[in-house]
Amino acid sequence: MATKMIAHEAALSPVKEVETLTGAHIFLKTLVEEGVDKIFGLPGGPILSIYEALPEYPIQHYLVRHEQGAVHMAEGYARSTGRPGVVLVTSGPGATNTITGITDAFYDSVPLVVFTGNVATDLMGNDAFQESDIVGMTRSCTKHNLLVRHVDELESAIREAFFVATSGRPGPVLVDLPKDVLLGSAPFNPDGLHEFNLPGYDLSESFTEEDLDNLLALMAQAERPVLLSGGGVVTSNAHQEILAFAEGFQLPVACSLMGLGGFPASHPLYLGFCGMHGHYWANIAIANADLLLVVGNRLNERQTGNAKRFAQNAKIVHIDLDPTSLEKNVAACLPIQGDIQHVFERLNTKSEDLSGFKTTLSSRQAWFEQIANWKKRRSEATYPENLLHPQFVIERLFHWLPKDGFVTTEVGQHQMWAAQAFNLDQPRSFITSGGLGTMGFGFPAAIGIQTAYPDKVVLDIAGDGSFQMTLQELAMAADYQLPVKVAIINNGHLGMIRQWQGKIFTRESEAQLTSPDFIKLAEAYGCAGFKVESPEDVDRVIQEAYSIMDRPVIIDFRVQERADVYPWVPAGAGNEEMLLETPNTDKE
Repeated sequence: MATKMIAHEAALSPVKEVETLTGAHIFLKTLVEEGVDKIFGLPGGPILSIYEALPEYPIQHYLVRHEQGAVHMAEGYARSTGRPGVVLVTSGPGATNTITGITDAFYDSVPLVVFTGNVATDLMGNDAFQESDIVGMTRSCTKHNLLVRHVDELESAIREAFFVATSGRPGPVLVDLPKDVLLGSAPFNPDGLHEFNLPGYDLSESFTEEDLDNLLALMAQAERPVLLSGGGVVTSNAHQEILAFAEGFQLPVACSLMGLGGFPASHPLYLGFCGMHGHYWANIAIANADLLLVVGNRLNERQTGNAKRFAQNAKIVHIDLDPTSLEKNVAACLPIQGDIQHVFERLNTKSEDLSGFKTTLSSRQAWFEQIANWKKRRSEATYPENLLHPQFVIERLFHWLPKDGFVTTEVGQHQMWAAQAFNLDQPRSFITSGGLGTMGFGFPAAIGIQTAYPDKVVLDIAGDGSFQMTLQELAMAADYQLPVKVAIINNGHLGMIRQWQGKIFTRESEAQLTSPDFIKLAEAYGCAGFKVESPEDVDRVIQEAYSIMDRPVIIDFRVQERADVYPWVPAGAGNEEMLLETPNTDKE
């Protein structure tokens, strides 16, 4: 089915005179009309015409130090605001440096529009200086991409890119801009009609009222239901509808890594984080549920463990906007394809019309008592007083974080400890790299969030390995006085690699790290820096760091080197077969 879209409707006021503009001005005017006020970029030869015109437009440009950082910043901006992030880079290595970030956004359904410069069209295919076939390279990691060959196609291409990036299941779109397209001229009519056709782009929903009735009937029969809330709940802004449904049916809610924030962590119905390193009781509850509602989650192997053994005791209802995600890895007795917010709006309306139906539901009391017993089996963690334990540090970072703050993470052990300690109630408050697992993501993503929310506390929980992959963006954050906080959980290792090597293989190999003096590094970039080596300093330093709002802050936490992440579902095991460790084990 083809989608025909009118991207910009004619205004009721008299039509303005059509202007003839260069491609660079058409580019910037169209961005302004699309609501863009921030761009993350790095100039280069083919796109200098854009930078020549940029000061004439109400767009804040953030000069990054590496193009990968620009994409991660745009991801942080997009995921925290719900609006598309915009990137502008040059040709050749400028374009190829974006691929990791684009792929990260593709896996995690982040709306981005990435503009890349390229050589003039008459030089394409001639191995010209800094030429790259970036459209060909990114076909497998973009939702859509296109090369603009003529200046009179530029405006419609930009509008098409924003529409595709933000509609349906969001994702990254790349637009390649040859140098001569930006230097050429074409008519620009801001009050005209701009249509484009997208063959095969189908935004329709297939769920029926019968599907919803069947789901409610399953709810009536269930004694041990669980709702598994994934990233799609956050992306679709369905958190209020999910909350109302859960409260109406007294339904425990677990969150995936990408789903954290989609259900308030302080709510009595919140089960916690689930999956490979999820909370013990959340994984056990899913394994023992008789009905599992999977919402906005493709159920990859980090979520399910052994997929053949996932939720074996449950009837599974799978709800997702993307039809390719439904039953992708686990079969469902009732797949429902549709926008999650819309589906739950209809479910809540139906349930309000069935007040008698709700009162006849089987009591959930026994189920909640069972869950409480599972929680008691995992006692409160205690830590050796003479050691700085990473879990303790992360718990205190969350404890002092304002409730309207934001958290990003890099990837590794600290990411899993952060997910376990998550205690925020707002959607879009926890931002991490889920599908691709990109080290170096968290710091530039935090910068992107800070540009959108300059007065909020934005914290990146980092590993000493991950942080060193994109730390050059300290210069950018300092230039713009963006007070991002970076808490480095410094254990001197690639921690997750060391953990896997120590438990699964016979030796630890190439997992130990040498790092710079992060405090001197902070000073070199004009940032604030703190070093913490003992537990008694943790609270004081965190509070002081959070109070600094005029420059970036680095806190170097010198933590216990050999702490491991538990629970842990080994590869090939079911989620109920978690490896557990006594919380207060001293492994030094």
